[in-house]
Amino acid sequence: MAKIAFLGLGVMGGPMAAHLAAKGHEVTVYNRTAAKAEAWVQSNGGAHAPTPREAARDVEIVFACVGNDDDLRGVTLGEDGAFAGMQRGSVFVDHTTASAEVARELAEAADAKGLGFIDAPVSGGQAGAENGVLTVMCGGDAATYAKVAPAIAAFARACRLMGPSGSGQLTKMVNQICIAGLVQALSEGIHFAKRASLDVEAVLDVISKGAAGSWQMENRGRTMDAGKFEFGFAVDWMRKDLGILLDEARRNGATLPVTALVDQFYADVQRLGGSRWDTSSLIARLDR
Repeated sequence: MAKIAFLGLGVMGGPMAAHLAAKGHEVTVYNRTAAKAEAWVQSNGGAHAPTPREAARDVEIVFACVGNDDDLRGVTLGEDGAFAGMQRGSVFVDHTTASAEVARELAEAADAKGLGFIDAPVSGGQAGAENGVLTVMCGGDAATYAKVAPAIAAFARACRLMGPSGSGQLTKMVNQICIAGLVQALSEGIHFAKRASLDVEAVLDVISKGAAGSWQMENRGRTMDAGKFEFGFAVDWMRKDLGILLDEARRNGATLPVTALVDQFYADVQRLGGSRWDTSSLIARLDR
């Protein structure tokens, strides 16, 4: 069992840290809102620290799951950042969905201090975090990845090293590209079925057994039909992710017309008041 720090106890980080504690790891947590860290310790044991630097002191692995590139820099760099407290040879694992650029930047900064760095964004949403069945896409070197893979297994169903630093974030971008187009197509299919006076539940049941079947259809089709979106991965978060990957596409020359269009459809959902709705709420703009 390892000595671990976990930075960021939101809807993803809180359950992930809890799985690490449940597996017997010694966990110290940090959260920007101290009351949330105190509540986590009351529920899961371990300890909490007032700064990322203090949380990271004398541990083997520091995990983080925060909001964006700037939040990530905030918990790693500077006098109170985790890198200032970590011991040589320890590893920082970032589960934030962030840019490949910041992953490479922080990997370089970590290496200069004798630290390891793995960018490791996740897929599976809040339910995946709570149930310990996330998919984790990693970037970094093989030796560093081998140090942390056993601990990641506490909350992951699948975990794979995809290449050098930044590769985990780039793979997560592919994940979000595929989801965006799929949810829009599913929204249009359900919308069409309604306008055609079909039994939507029966349609979903039969086509899910064929080539059209998907996780989104199985887990979101019926709630989309019912207009229920008060759960899951928020539209605001999806737009953040799509913004990151569209910026990357402009750099690498990838052509993503469908993804760019769906990003604008999500902007429509935000204007409908759906900033915190699940990403399946794309159908709401069709059913108005």
